Amino acid sequence: MTELTDVTGPAVPVAFPQDRTCPYHPPTGYEPLRDGRPLSRVTLFDGREVWTVTAQAAARALLADPRLSTDRRRPGFPMPTARFAATRRRSVALLGVDDPEHQRQRRMLIPPFTVKRAAGLRPWIQRVVDGLLDAMIERGSPAELVSAFALPVPSTVICGLLGVPYADHEFFEEQSRRLLRGPTADDTEDARDRLEEYLGGLIDAKAEQAEPGDGILDDLVRQRLGEGELDRADLVSLAIILLVAGHETTANMISLGTYTLLQHPERLAELRADPTLLPAVVEELMRMLSIADGLLRVALEDIEIDGTTIRAGDGVLFATSLINRDTAVYDDPDALDFHRPDRHHLGFGFGIHQCLGQNLARAELEIALGSLFTRLPGLRLAAPPEDIPFKPGDTIQGMLELPVAW
Repeated sequence: MTELTDVTGPAVPVAFPQDRTCPYHPPTGYEPLRDGRPLSRVTLFDGREVWTVTAQAAARALLADPRLSTDRRRPGFPMPTARFAATRRRSVALLGVDDPEHQRQRRMLIPPFTVKRAAGLRPWIQRVVDGLLDAMIERGSPAELVSAFALPVPSTVICGLLGVPYADHEFFEEQSRRLLRGPTADDTEDARDRLEEYLGGLIDAKAEQAEPGDGILDDLVRQRLGEGELDRADLVSLAIILLVAGHETTANMISLGTYTLLQHPERLAELRADPTLLPAVVEELMRMLSIADGLLRVALEDIEIDGTTIRAGDGVLFATSLINRDTAVYDDPDALDFHRPDRHHLGFGFGIHQCLGQNLARAELEIALGSLFTRLPGLRLAAPPEDIPFKPGDTIQGMLELPVAW
């Protein structure tokens, strides 16, 4: 058993988060963390040192351990950025609560996100994708793929599912951007306030409708809010998580997945020759891209793991970009390989907080990427790869812009 100061990994703790040099590879500054140790230390923006988990076996064990809390309001919870620290007193539904409250909230949302429900939505998602591709093709080459396709696909889908007017998409997309990567903590706080005000007003309007709609929020208003199982503040917090996570993550996967495939022409040719590979392609992209890098927890009790003791109050950070490239699990982990026997990546997380919308996300990604490369067989980058901007390391990873031609 060892103390925090004994298991150091690199001689000087690595800073976390860092910007990627290549948008589909972990930051080169994380290389010292890939030394085979399951746990090391990293330094956050304020100089605090916390544990980082980089091995898949340790990550699975710890993410399933109820002695680790996801509640950012608890003392010792790791704050990777000043922007994130500014929101620590805010209640975060679903992702930011522990059992039994987490289980209560999640149970309300399981029916709309089952495998069967996602399968039933595929024809509608296909129509959404086809309509956006029709419009992009009609406007002609070149195009900016993020704004023309990658973002509106999941925005349209999540609006339809939740019962949020798509006419308001520019507003909530902008507030989501400010919430996740605003330049200042004040910007982040203001974006959260604006989203709360908007969604609170929408929920109030739904509660007063004579004829309820058929979106998820309509159901929650009618069945949960009306019966007192949820209060208004909790429902607004749930709505923010569903709306923001429901479009931001998938939009980034579509844009970065497209960029990655275009940068691997042999793999793209393999997909085009065998479209049945598409589900495996999505799983491999989820593993390789690890767009949500850095799951956060705090220890509520002492925890022994792989000969190390994590003390109560210690912050724990899961570096998913490294966990998903663990050489103990994956051969040649930095390569894009659609034929890996093990699909048990942590791209959707693990444990009780594993992504609720993963079935929907898989359906959207398979349809969006499959249709894009089928409809546009000549798709290519319209700028040198090194000139195409991608997101900094302190937010969900993806492309800021993606100029393409065909």
